[in-house]
Amino acid sequence: MNSGFIEKLIARLDRLSPRQVQSLVDRLVRERGFLENVFDALQEGVLILDPDGAVTFLNGAACGFFGLQNEDSVGQPLESLVRGLDWKSLAGPGRQTVNRDLEVFYPENRFLNFYLSPLVEDVDGNEELLGYVMLVRDITQSRRETEEAIESEKVNALTLLAAGVAHEIGNPLNSLGIHLQLLERKISDLPPGDQEKLDEHLSTARNEIQRLDSLLKEFLHAIRPANPLRKPRNLNNIIEETLTLLAPELEERNVRVHLNLEDQLPSLLLDSDQLKQALFNLLKNAYQALPGSGGEVHLNSRSTEYEVIVSVQDTGSGISPEIMGSLFEPFRSSRQSGTGLGLLIVRRIVREHGGEIKVESEEGKGTTVQLYFPLVEKRVRLIEDSSPRPEPVIEV
Repeated sequence: MNSGFIEKLIARLDRLSPRQVQSLVDRLVRERGFLENVFDALQEGVLILDPDGAVTFLNGAACGFFGLQNEDSVGQPLESLVRGLDWKSLAGPGRQTVNRDLEVFYPENRFLNFYLSPLVEDVDGNEELLGYVMLVRDITQSRRETEEAIESEKVNALTLLAAGVAHEIGNPLNSLGIHLQLLERKISDLPPGDQEKLDEHLSTARNEIQRLDSLLKEFLHAIRPANPLRKPRNLNNIIEETLTLLAPELEERNVRVHLNLEDQLPSLLLDSDQLKQALFNLLKNAYQALPGSGGEVHLNSRSTEYEVIVSVQDTGSGISPEIMGSLFEPFRSSRQSGTGLGLLIVRRIVREHGGEIKVESEEGKGTTVQLYFPLVEKRVRLIEDSSPRPEPVIEV
């Protein structure tokens, strides 16, 4: 219903009968209800604001984005409903159009993009501000995809860098190892008293070279892509095999492992060697976080309709918020002697199996790492054509 019709209607109101007025009011209500239903069907949030920034209308999507109730929000200033929005800086004196990104934390963490545009009407050649329309889009998924693409580019860059580092450092390390062997032969010809002093220095140099070589190999293994060789396996068996390998170390550190494994765990297509390495790293992180007198590690497995979940929980020192923010970055570790590559390797292995990793920690109470493995690989599925098929032609 256009504004010209409404102006004519107002001018003739005194000449209309009560029945005609009632009919027109009913028509206005029906049209408003229809438009509200249309707006509520949109996935984008729509808010109509008066010139002072008070909400006069908002649809269901806007309520969902900001955790609002329609009835309670109408008539309220926008900046009181959405914390962090300053209406004066948004609207400004020039009635400009605004396009901004916004992060909200309630009712859930989302990244939103909103478009604010003034609504003006030409009255006798002058523009009169009626209010503003605000359109809100959820860009959480696209932002996440962008972050994953950036992360992938970082990993590729690290891979190229690591290949260069391996070439430049690997050769000198080999050369140093050969010269240390030559020195060892020369030292063996010296008197026993002199040999003892030099052997100590030689052993230190050899250990440091081995440490550098081990660190280089671990870094390469963390970022180098590898195709898993998958076979049907039960994760419970891989967990038990990994614990068997670690049993002497766990016993020496007085670590008690509590197993709670689901009996009928579904089989998955897994690379058992890679999964053993991932579990080995998680268990090693868990018992190294425990005090010297020992502690407890809980290993659980369970399945849902969609996935198999394995969790490793320790009662150790936990991870600080500062480290949690950069948990999967190389060489960031909560331990002074840690390389920060263990979890990076675990995440790569889990993701190569189509799964995800989740880490929860609280300082002084411990850390829980959960691994999620999908039961079915995500593949493209063609939907069956439901259009009617032509009748077969029978030739006579």
